[in-house]
Amino acid sequence: MYLRAVKYLILVWIVVAACSCNGGGDKEHPVVFKGVYSFGPEVKSFKDCDSGREFWVTDSSKQLELQYSQLNFEKPYEPVYVEVEGVKIHSNKEGLGSEYDSTLVVKKLIKITKEIPQDLCK
Repeated sequence: MYLRAVKYLILVWIVVAACSCNGGGDKEHPVVFKGVYSFGPEVKSFKDCDSGREFWVTDSSKQLELQYSQLNFEKPYEPVYVEVEGVKIHSNKEGLGSEYDSTLVVKKLIKITKEIPQDLCK
């Protein structure tokens, strides 16, 4: 009986350890994030609609910042709704973004709009 319980616990541990469970993807497997993005001289932040967590943003797609600037806001840091494909990584300990636990590395911009869906992002 004891041996069976130990085997079961080991199996559960292996499954949990192997499961990414939409934890932010990895470099080969980006996931889709939906949330509110703000951009300005010293802040590039993303608030995830599902979890409410905030991330520093790095735009490796070179499209997110470009399309944000093409929305022609009069002042910086105006929030927009975005859907992006990306991965989460640990933030650097120093410099811009160091106050965030994680950084969202945007690989692909799917959608950007000034209209923030209130039913999706609270």
